[in-house]
Amino acid sequence: MKNYYITTAIAYTSGKPHIGNIYEIILSDSIARFKRFQGYNVFFQTGTDEHGQKIEEKATNKNQTPKQFVDDVAQIIKGLWDKANISYDKFIRTTDDYHEKQVQKIFKKLYDQGDIYKGYYEGWYCTPCESFWTESQLVDGKCPDCGREVKKAKEEAYFFKMSKYADRLKEYYNNHPNFVLPVSRKNEMLNNFINKGLQDLCVSRTSFKWGVPVDFDSKHVVYVWLDALTNYITGLGYDVAGNNQENFKKFWPADLHVIGKDIVRFHIIYWPIFLMALNLPLPKQVYGHGWLLQDGEKMSKSKGNVLYFDDLAEVFGCDAVRYYVLSEMGFENDGLVGWELMTEKINSDLANVYGNLVSRTIAMTNKYFNGTVENTFESDAVDQSLIEVVEGAYKKVESKFNELKISDAISEVMAIFKRANKYIDETCPWILAKDESNLNRLKTVLYNLCEAITVGTTLLAPFMPETANKVAKMLNTKLRTLDNVQKFGLEKQFNVTNSPEVLFPRLNLKDVMEKAEIIKEKQIKEYMQESKTEPNKNAKTEVSNKTENQAKAIIDFDTFSKAELKVGTIVNSEKVEGSEKLLKNTVKLGDEVRTIVSGIAKTYNPQDIIGKQVVVVTNLAPRKLKGILSEGMILCAFDEETNNLALVSPITEFKDGCEVS
Repeated sequence: MKNYYITTAIAYTSGKPHIGNIYEIILSDSIARFKRFQGYNVFFQTGTDEHGQKIEEKATNKNQTPKQFVDDVAQIIKGLWDKANISYDKFIRTTDDYHEKQVQKIFKKLYDQGDIYKGYYEGWYCTPCESFWTESQLVDGKCPDCGREVKKAKEEAYFFKMSKYADRLKEYYNNHPNFVLPVSRKNEMLNNFINKGLQDLCVSRTSFKWGVPVDFDSKHVVYVWLDALTNYITGLGYDVAGNNQENFKKFWPADLHVIGKDIVRFHIIYWPIFLMALNLPLPKQVYGHGWLLQDGEKMSKSKGNVLYFDDLAEVFGCDAVRYYVLSEMGFENDGLVGWELMTEKINSDLANVYGNLVSRTIAMTNKYFNGTVENTFESDAVDQSLIEVVEGAYKKVESKFNELKISDAISEVMAIFKRANKYIDETCPWILAKDESNLNRLKTVLYNLCEAITVGTTLLAPFMPETANKVAKMLNTKLRTLDNVQKFGLEKQFNVTNSPEVLFPRLNLKDVMEKAEIIKEKQIKEYMQESKTEPNKNAKTEVSNKTENQAKAIIDFDTFSKAELKVGTIVNSEKVEGSEKLLKNTVKLGDEVRTIVSGIAKTYNPQDIIGKQVVVVTNLAPRKLKGILSEGMILCAFDEETNNLALVSPITEFKDGCEVS
């Protein structure tokens, strides 16, 4: 039996993953399940990345230790994976004791052999990405990965000599053309990083403590990527001293790393070089998939467009969500997700094509033959056409899996069900049933439909395992094995259930959107509650030099009514670089999210106002402040005598976007 090792990127424990994050886990699960079906001895590893400055800050904000914080979030993540029916063999946490010990040993080995040295780092640091950047790597002065603000940072650090291995990495690329898929990801890394000259990589930090300690230098903790990436070998039982566990001997090198396109750089530059330095074989393949986009944008809590697996599964069902994300995401491109899109596809593919086929077949088998049919071999030319589609499906599905074109593999499975529905229209069982002389022919037709459903459902099982088991039970049969999935007519007879379950009830879009709105409001409320803190009431600011005697001119009601005032929620806030008084605020106004720059930084810290409802002038002409386009004005009250300032807020909570009149 051949071994097969597949991994996902480990999920960062800064919060609950959205559907775009869990897509990768479902994708990897479908590959692992298909490989098991093919007879491979599969080891499927996933887990959580739990160290770093961002975690330390979040824990502090919640009055928790970092370990308490990551324990809570890791439990949420593992629970989501289980709800999605993920068949992982190992769930690793980077706070696991054996992992931390091996990270320390790896760091020491690389230091001792001269690949790591101590120096100082001075550059631009992105806290969310936990990445350092040079001036030339910034895009419009911001992080090139996430687009967020970066901070100037300088600290003592250990560095890894990346340039030492650059030529060797290029040679590996040339000798292994399928090492990185899609090829465009590799070309992007070559052009943007490797060919420009690899810079030495910062692999330790001193400005925070939540990380694996460098055991020979207590000021330092191991920086995130050397810690996180090595999970792929520590999870198998790798030991620097050579006392490797059996799993490492059996499964390394990995057959496939499945990752998002945003972290390709770390997996096809840093990770291979680390392995070269450790004198270990490189993984056979790295696949950088695209993103699931909500309304054409990357999902973000600050934009209020986040979708979570458990919420979607509550409305559509676990397997329907799995089916949607796997069929929607192409090999190289991004995919789209949304309540309406999912409703339409689930209705068209799962309710109309697959569910309807199973329902009609079982219903007719019960109606005409009390639930039992066998092959009477009264065949027609149209039967052979169906049989050819069914028997040829596995090879097509296998080919698409080998190319990692998983959505295309699903299409090949659905082709069986579409052909079977057409077969019903061609044979017209209800007409055959009217003439007793056609009953044997009718038995063969229904038998053929049951066979087609069985084979198709077997091939659908890696994507929709619960549904596959349900259908097999309804047909009172077993899913096919690899040896007989390409053979038609193996079952002697089918004894179908007399009380079939409706697999995928047709969804009403209005009902779905009502549920979606309830879920959305709940999420926003939870997010606001998490972020809400008391404003700094003692702080003072200087906003205006006007005195109370400098009253503005009287205006009439028509002039006043031209101002559009709405209630909004501040979902994110950050200081504007180069300004002592400006904050850049992200404000949610119903379905709309705006960026508004406000001169309140001397009164409010950014974290003090996240989650706070405010009143916004929404029809002001946009203007640029410090290079940031501000799309409105947040109203404040200002007392010149005490120099106090306060945001204007409704006394009770209102729905975002409500007009103030």
